[in-house]
Formats: sequence, C-alpha cells, structure tokens
Amino acid sequence: MPDNNACFIGIDVGTQGERVVLLDARGNLLGSAEEAFALNGQSREEQSPLAWWDACLRSLQQLLSQASRSIDLRHVRAISVTSTSGTIIPIDHHHQPLHNAIMYSDTRQEQEGRACREAALTHNPDGYTAFNTSSGLPKMMWFLHHYPDKAPHIYKFIHAADFITGRLSGRYDVTDLTNVLKSGYDVQQGQWPAYIWQQLPLQQQWLQRVIPSGTPVGNIDPALAAQLGLSEEVLIVAGMTDGCASQIASGAVNPGDWNTTIGTTLVVKGVTTTAIHDPSGRLYNHRHPEGYWMPGGASNTGADWITRDFKEQLSALETQAAAIIPTGHLSWPLMQQGERFPFIAPQARGFEDPGLTPAVRFAAGMEGVAYIERYAYTMITQLSGEPVKAVYTAGGASNSPSWLRIRSNVLNLPLYKMKHITGAVGAAILAASKTSFTNIMEAAAAMTQVEKELHPDPAMAAAYNAHYFRFIQTLKQKGYIPEQIYA
Repeated sequence: MPDNNACFIGIDVGTQGERVVLLDARGNLLGSAEEAFALNGQSREEQSPLAWWDACLRSLQQLLSQASRSIDLRHVRAISVTSTSGTIIPIDHHHQPLHNAIMYSDTRQEQEGRACREAALTHNPDGYTAFNTSSGLPKMMWFLHHYPDKAPHIYKFIHAADFITGRLSGRYDVTDLTNVLKSGYDVQQGQWPAYIWQQLPLQQQWLQRVIPSGTPVGNIDPALAAQLGLSEEVLIVAGMTDGCASQIASGAVNPGDWNTTIGTTLVVKGVTTTAIHDPSGRLYNHRHPEGYWMPGGASNTGADWITRDFKEQLSALETQAAAIIPTGHLSWPLMQQGERFPFIAPQARGFEDPGLTPAVRFAAGMEGVAYIERYAYTMITQLSGEPVKAVYTAGGASNSPSWLRIRSNVLNLPLYKMKHITGAVGAAILAASKTSFTNIMEAAAAMTQVEKELHPDPAMAAAYNAHYFRFIQTLKQKGYIPEQIYA
C-alpha cells in the first residue's frame, strides 16, 4: 500500500517560466512556486538552460521552505520534470551547455527538417518521419552545421527536461520515451534507427539511453539534497514532454481515456492498446509509460475567437448561452485559413449562419468547436478500432459550464475535469507512479481529484446528433472533407 504521507515534486519548465509543485499521495496540493523568465527577442529561438536551473532552484528552495512548516520533508519521495517537446541542448563531458537551448519554436531548421524527413522516409519509413522545425533531430543537425568546431566536445544532445533531471541527479545519459519521439527514436522498435548516424552527420554516442517515463534514474545529488533539506534517498525519475504530462494530470491514463485541451487550439491526446497508423499524418504516437500508446493531434480550431470577439461580454454571454442551447445554427470559428486536424484542408475557412445575435454567435461557436472535437474522436475510433470511453478536459474552455454541457452532449460521452491540471502536477504524479505506486494508472487514480463531472442528456444528445450531421454535410459541400467519409 502507498504511504499516504509520501510527497512528490513536479517541475515544469516552459517557454515563459517554470513552476514547481508538491503533491501528497492523495493528490492534495501542498504548495507551489513559480518564476517567470526574463525574455528577449531571441527567446523563441534560444534560451539559457543555466538560467532555467537557477530559477528552478530558487523555486524549490521557496517551496520547500514553506512546506517544511507543515510537513516533514523526509516524506518527499521522488521528483520528476516536464518541459517542451523538441527543444535540444548540446552538452560537453562536464555536463555544461555548449550552446543555449535550441527551442522547439525556433524556425531556423527548415533545411535540416527536410533532410531528416527524406532520410527517415527512405531508411525508416515505419518510424517517425514528420520532421520539421519543431523537431529535435533537425536542431541537432543545425547545431553541427553552424558550430562544427564544437562537435569534438559534444558528450550528448539532450532535451529540455533532461537538463533539469541531470542537475537534480547527475545523470545526463538517459532520457524518456516521449522526449525522444521528435529526435528520431523508433518508439515502435524501441531503438535509435541506424540512419541517424549512417545517413546524417551525427554520432551514435551522442544519443541518450531511453527508458519509460517514470523510471527512476538515480537518487538526488547529495549536495543538492543537503541544500534543499531533503533526504539523500529522494529518487529522480525520467520525465516526459509537457503535453503528455498535462494529459496525465487530466486523468486520461487508461486505454479508452482521452483528453481534450481547448486553449488557443484544440489538442486531443489519449491512450490506446496499439499505435494508430494514420496515412494522412494527422496523428502521432507517443509511448505510454506502461507500454500502451498515447496518440495525439492538434487542430487549428480552438478558443482564440472568444478572446477576439467576446472577451468583454463573457460573463453575460455565458449566462445567455445556457438558456439557448442547442442553438440549431451552424458555426465553425476557425480564425485562420487552413485546418490540419482532424482533417487536412489548407483551403478551409470558418463559417457561420448569417444574422445571429451575439449570444447565439457565442453559443453556436462553442457548438462548432464541439463538432470538430466529435469528428476527431470519430476519426480516431475508425483508425484505431478501439472505443473512446471517456473524455477528460483541460484548457480555458473547461471553465465554461455551458461549453462543458455542449461537449458532453455532442460527444455523447461522460466528461471529466480535474481539480489540478498543469504539467507540473502531471510530473508529480509521474514521480509517484513507480516509486510509491505500481504504475501510472494507479498513481493517477489516487492523485487526480475530479472537480466537475458531466453526463449527456438523452434528449439534448439526440438534438445535437442531428445538428452534427448537418455540420458534417456542410464541410463536405465546401470540399473540406471527402464526400464519402463516414462521420
């Protein structure tokens, strides 16, 4: 049985700042601390990992100083780290950065992205091939092209989370299964494909050993433990990407569980027993800590239209929307030209029925996003052959009771929102998963706390079913999806 007094630290290093949290074994948030980074015009391209660590260390000291007043710090058992996917840091044999972190959002690697994509398609077509400027492998090549004099000094290319894990444990030679996907690791075969060093200008010894997320990599550095007031027995475990950590925090960890995060965009992530093969490339597959698969995709549709058109009237419109749904009107609030998920249509543009009042426009927009979400899950079910059992929700859209009600009825599925849904919380749950619990499913069941639970109303779900098929027919008529598609 897990020790109910045990506590776990999660660290999330993002683009704009870092956050640390302390959770107990029942998911109670015992404390948190965070610090914004001093950003500049170069921050989307490069950031200092040493500055990340300094900020994390200050936040850890603040968090643990406060927590020590109410708990015994000897109960802290494990720490895990999450950070951005695709960010790369070359380090030397003294574990010092040879260059700033090359950020996932750096777009200078277009040429290298093409070269990686062509090599992968030729030599490992069944592995990861969707390389672009947000991928890690092209960033490694870019560094070698621009700093060839530093190549002899490379010990490893590591990921953003790995740098903080290394500072905590002294181990920089290991990483996890989620961070390596965009670095070219074949998660299906469980190995680095040979084309990386045979066809590209990299060396095999520069690549890290790969282990499942949540696996202990070692104990905390003794000097750091003394500095923080922690036991030297605290375990540091392999982390995961920020998107996967947020999925863990949402509660979507069992096969058939899916998470939809609606912020600026709509992002869908779930758990299946087998990898989903999508010939169109809309989905990618991370590896679940327990060997399942974590497919995901990101839409251009989201909630950005609310900020643009309705931010000042939000409270009043929310109240009005609750009284008029289902609206019976069609709206697709796509803010830009082109859609990438759940269908690929570069020519697509948003639409709405004419002459709508602000309240109806607002409600119909929420319905339109829900229709896109349903289409995504329909497509996923068709490709995987596995049912979607429940949807766990996160992002700004989850703060709208009307939108939650719309989505549960459009999807005709139960919808769950957890109390604490951040990447740092997901990292803390991951820290507990193989140190105090048997696996991530057991840890998430104990440490996620349901804040809201919604179930579809049969009459409303039936009405939305009819409206949904009208929406799909409109997409077909506009040529955005094939005429023969089943939805």
